[in-house]
Amino acid sequence: MNVQSYLSRIGITEASQPDLAFLRHLQNRHLLSIPFENLDVSLGRPIRLILPDLYDKVVNRKRGGFCYELNALFDWLLRECGFSTSLISARIRKPDGRFNPEFDHLALLVHLDQPYLVDVGFGDSCREPLPLDGTEVKDISGKYRVIATGETPDGYALQKEKNGHWLTEYLFTTIPRELHQFASMCEYHQTSPESTFTQKTVCTIATVTGRITLTREHLTVTKNGHQQKVPIVSEQQFHDQLRRYFDIHL
Repeated sequence: MNVQSYLSRIGITEASQPDLAFLRHLQNRHLLSIPFENLDVSLGRPIRLILPDLYDKVVNRKRGGFCYELNALFDWLLRECGFSTSLISARIRKPDGRFNPEFDHLALLVHLDQPYLVDVGFGDSCREPLPLDGTEVKDISGKYRVIATGETPDGYALQKEKNGHWLTEYLFTTIPRELHQFASMCEYHQTSPESTFTQKTVCTIATVTGRITLTREHLTVTKNGHQQKVPIVSEQQFHDQLRRYFDIHL
């Protein structure tokens, strides 16, 4: 990996000390610079969990990706910058309240004075590291916390406050994982008709004032809590918006 090229991709001039302040800066800049997107899934282009290939896609070709790509690559960058990290498996909550199977989502733990949950591959999510002790963290996208579930000694829940209630977004354990363990579910999300990634095309990125999200149906611009939706009526318009807002040329 060329660390400087990766840092330049996210608008950072040089690496700093591997501390919490620099981790916050890295995570925030990553979310503001690299979109969460499943365009390759929609195009039938296979995604393999090979780090140099992911680096080429995201850094050299200035694309985005989904959790397996973005968090695996970010983990590599963090380790190159001197951080101690672990890949972890998470289970995302379904609309009916049940949870998907193990390895459904890849996230990170970064070990500093205490472990922090770090996630740059979950779309609209917390923009800074979350301690596992229930501390509430608020940013423009909402208020978040991580709490112990009590079900197992290493079990936790990422929660977001919605309408005054804490809603679990995913469950995870602190058990360290290897990247190859996610390969089967990565394949599932590219091929199964039951996966949300094969059902819907999305490209979304955080902005300082909110978020920009593009689907085949709409372009949604959220600014300071206000949403503006523009219908997408043609393939050409979809590609025009991809280039305009995400600088992605398919």
